[in-house]
Amino acid sequence: MTDSVPRRASLEVLRAEAADELAVLVQERLLGGEDPWDFMEELPSVDELVVYLLRAENIASNNGEKPNATRHYLVLRQIALQYPELTSTVWGLLGETGHRRWDPTIADAS
Repeated sequence: MTDSVPRRASLEVLRAEAADELAVLVQERLLGGEDPWDFMEELPSVDELVVYLLRAENIASNNGEKPNATRHYLVLRQIALQYPELTSTVWGLLGETGHRRWDPTIADAS
């Protein structure tokens, strides 16, 4: 099991990539005719998206095996240690009850 998250880029680069991804998501939904007042609360913040992208890289590096709750916690904790600026975001995500549709814990429940 690989719990380490290799530091692949500066946080500024990761945030820029995440902001671009988020802009694409917003654009797709707007072009689909959705009202931004209806969906903006559902979208992750830039930092939340960075954390989940790093988590996804960790899953991919572990042969795509989805983490159990303990490993999920350890991976997010490692992200917070390697990217201290994301610590509050990581702890916030760990404490969430999963009210957003994009949250992987919601996808697990269905």
